[in-house]
Amino acid sequence: MSANIAPLAHDAKKARKTAGASFIGTMAEYYDFFIYGTASALVFNKIFFPDIDPLLGTLAAFSTYAVGFFARPLGGIVWGHIGDRIGRKKALIWTLLITGLGTFAIGLMPTYETIGLWAAVILVFVRLLQGFGVGGEQGGAVLLTAEAAPPKQRGFYASLVQMGSPAAYLVPSALFAFLTTQLSEEQFLTWGWRIPFLLSILVVAIGLYIRLRVDESETFKAVKENAKAQQAPVKLVFRKNRREVFLGMGSKFVEAAVFPFYTVFLVAYSKNVGNDSGFVLEAIIIAIIAELIMIPTWGWLTDKIGRKKVFLGAAILNLVLIWPAFAAIESGDTVPIVAILIAGLALGHAGTYAPQASFYPELFPVRGRYTGVSIVWQFGAMIASGPFTVIATALLVAGGGSITGVAIYVSALILVSIICLALLPETAPSQLGGKEYAEWTETGQDSSNHTPNHSTNSVK
Repeated sequence: MSANIAPLAHDAKKARKTAGASFIGTMAEYYDFFIYGTASALVFNKIFFPDIDPLLGTLAAFSTYAVGFFARPLGGIVWGHIGDRIGRKKALIWTLLITGLGTFAIGLMPTYETIGLWAAVILVFVRLLQGFGVGGEQGGAVLLTAEAAPPKQRGFYASLVQMGSPAAYLVPSALFAFLTTQLSEEQFLTWGWRIPFLLSILVVAIGLYIRLRVDESETFKAVKENAKAQQAPVKLVFRKNRREVFLGMGSKFVEAAVFPFYTVFLVAYSKNVGNDSGFVLEAIIIAIIAELIMIPTWGWLTDKIGRKKVFLGAAILNLVLIWPAFAAIESGDTVPIVAILIAGLALGHAGTYAPQASFYPELFPVRGRYTGVSIVWQFGAMIASGPFTVIATALLVAGGGSITGVAIYVSALILVSIICLALLPETAPSQLGGKEYAEWTETGQDSSNHTPNHSTNSVK
């Protein structure tokens, strides 16, 4: 049955501090990850794959982008284990360092012109390293904040961490937009593209400083003494929470697919149909700013009406927006492009992204929570987001430029999420009479003995 247990004391000031630190750390880490996606759409096809057709070169560049996602599940399992056994904070410090140093290294890399195909090989290796680090980041960051937040405001506080990801996209996008307008194409391809990668060392230094100053989760401290004596977190999660794991993965598809759809694929598609790529990047920046405003709004709403209602409603909206998005890009007109990007990111994506920060942690008991959240997050992202730009570009090539195959592909991913969300329970304490869906704090018994009551909660 749902756990009706006394939560640990929560301090609003500490929750704000933890949320702020997690936001900065997440922004630093996702700056490293998203900068690669932008560079893949704009420049990597020319400096790492210059001897093939431009569209196929873009496909090859997106393939190296996708590689990072396939390392993320392994990272999620490894860092999830560390986070559940040793501590949330320690795992998050290491993930930040690994990802950040990988990004800095890309800024120093030789290109195809210097060492031939070895440049692409090195690029893939660094990308795998980045993916391994990011695999333990987002789940741990939202978890640290969710466990510090008052239950009635958990959705709001945890959603603040989610602002780190679009903010991280905003910074490199602004940098690339500035560089492409201020430098000649030759200057940009020769040295200008390296600047955002090299600046990552400053972002990481700031993130590390702040993350070192945040406290460990009190919820984890309460179980730390017995953590090493318990069953391995991954075994615990798959023994007691298989349903939540697999449905959670599927629910992740919509958010994981629509973000690269709007911010990476549509940039390349717009360039392919003859639009100014600089303008599209500027339109995305406007939409990201709107998303930053809307994420905490959606998080607040999940505390009032429930995680599931917000998540599911936004998923349906994303499905409706797919075909209009292509029509707007093809029109080449400013107003439709800006409008669809704002709708897609500030409403569609933010509405699915904000609820995850509280929804996924609430699905799992405390002893396996970092592992459970990381598995859901990273396997869902790997399946839906990892190969997304590669598959979407390949479908565009196969269709001779027709967007039909891409639209069907994106819609199918979203439909999977809609079905999974319909089958998942509501987890917001405000919708469960103050109870927790899964065991949230230590109660003296092994949390692996707790089995959620799906038949009660799934209909809410």
